[in-house]
Amino acid sequence: MKMIFKRKFWLKSITALLLVGVLVLGNASTAMAARTGGRIGGGSFRAPSRSYSTPRGGGYGGGYGGGYRPGYGGGGFGFPFLLPFFGFGGGGLFSILIFFALANFLVRAFRSAGVSEDGGYSASSKVSVAQVQVGLLANARELQPELNRLALTADTSSASGRATVVQEATLALLRHPEYWVYGATDSQKASLEAAEAKFNQLALTERSKFTDETLTNVNSVIDDKSQQALGGETEEGAIQLREGDSGEYIIATVIVGATGNLDLPKINGSDDLRQALQQVGSVGSDRLLAVEVLWTPQADGDTLSSDDILAYYPNLKLV
Repeated sequence: MKMIFKRKFWLKSITALLLVGVLVLGNASTAMAARTGGRIGGGSFRAPSRSYSTPRGGGYGGGYGGGYRPGYGGGGFGFPFLLPFFGFGGGGLFSILIFFALANFLVRAFRSAGVSEDGGYSASSKVSVAQVQVGLLANARELQPELNRLALTADTSSASGRATVVQEATLALLRHPEYWVYGATDSQKASLEAAEAKFNQLALTERSKFTDETLTNVNSVIDDKSQQALGGETEEGAIQLREGDSGEYIIATVIVGATGNLDLPKINGSDDLRQALQQVGSVGSDRLLAVEVLWTPQADGDTLSSDDILAYYPNLKLV
């Protein structure tokens, strides 16, 4: 009887310990999953359609003005009338003009190398997709308010506005080098369609790490749920660290799609990270096609722990 009693006692103890462990781990998983994020984005990879205008009559077709002159097939002032000694009739000279027009077109096509006459780009153009990630200590309290203000005021529906977003976001990160802990880069060059797919993949990967996007500005459509979610506003929107927490971080990601080359250095130290941020921030509006700026945590009171870094950002390297 004593043996049976002991066995029952140990079974109950083990069961209780297992239940406690499940509850603790369950709460830890829930805590890890509480990751609010901010997002600023806009732009498009669609190639603009090129339009061609046909020449109007009265220019080269029916002569250059004046009356009809027999024997030249056109009216008035024409090249055959001026240069009869070349021996060209109206049709011959017209062929020469077509030849020069085609030659001019080919030269311009080779020079543009996929760029259209109006400064746009074609489906065959090569496009770069680049991403810079920075992990900072949560002591960089000014960073989140800067990104929040940028999200609430930026014009992400225009090319110049999106270029400003990239400049201001990278500048905000460059202002806090003393808090840099982690960094990572990724840059590729591909056709227009492949570049768009890569850009979307990078953006979706980062967005999937958030449980909720509490502040977004996409193509100038702003959605601010941060105060609703946490039921109040703190001073200047700064992150509030919970008492007893340690090893807390901020992760910011900048993704751009741009025409031309944009090769970023691999991160082996703070100098490489600084160079990568400067390269991305210097992309002009004439090259910039699309942008995504993402950061976590966004909502006041939310934190990102070292466990979160290990679980969701394994690509980051110490700087």
